[in-house]
Amino acid sequence: MPTLPENQPHRQRQVAESFGTDAERYDRARPRYPEALVERIVADSPGVTVLDVGSGTGIAARQFQAHDCTVLAVEPDERLAELARQLGVETDVATFEAWEPAGREFDAVVAAQAWHWVDPVAGAAKAARVLRPAGRLAVFWNVFQFPPDVADVVAEVCERVMPNAPFSFTAMTKGAMDGYQEFFAKSADGIRTAGGFGEPEQWRYDWEWTYTKDAWLDQMPTLGAFTRLPEDKMAEVLRGVGDAIDAMGGSFTMGYATVAVTARRTDAP
Repeated sequence: MPTLPENQPHRQRQVAESFGTDAERYDRARPRYPEALVERIVADSPGVTVLDVGSGTGIAARQFQAHDCTVLAVEPDERLAELARQLGVETDVATFEAWEPAGREFDAVVAAQAWHWVDPVAGAAKAARVLRPAGRLAVFWNVFQFPPDVADVVAEVCERVMPNAPFSFTAMTKGAMDGYQEFFAKSADGIRTAGGFGEPEQWRYDWEWTYTKDAWLDQMPTLGAFTRLPEDKMAEVLRGVGDAIDAMGGSFTMGYATVAVTARRTDAP
């Protein structure tokens, strides 16, 4: 869910490094990624060594591990990195731009819900540097597709509680895919500018997930729009959204589109 009005989110380090406020909740509540996407990335890479950029608590990393991949994660937030380590993911603490590969090479470089926090040109150039020939860069996002009635409720409550937010909650809940299109375009342009890759492609996977009220309210504080919201304001948002979900029967089905921007390593950059 895009949450920044500025068109260079990778420069917004306070937001980028705010997700570790409650690392356990983040790992518990955030959605996973389609197994078909993970399988395709592994199948289309020359081997099974994976570098996971902006890995958070290792949600995607563990999915790749389940497919017999050896994964190294890079995460700038020590709190998220520590939980990832506890959960079995080797993790270096650094921004990807500053991370030193020390001669290590990989068959795939991935970023799950994180590449918008990376400079798109510098990130693609670093990926090209560490990828083996024919290795794959795949950066991907889960895009919320709210049911209309839930979108209306979430937007109304958030705009009432956060009237001075520097972005539109209506746009976030009703036009999330439109907001993400800029991420997709910037990622592809960064890959082209960095060089060393074939022409970027987009892969899309549509799926659904049914949330109980408690499960959705557990996830909301982990979203970038809310990670720095004062506790009393967050409680007000959760109360209003929770009451509305109760009125709808206590659950709803969220549509998701997981979109990957991906390219194969060719010549040296």
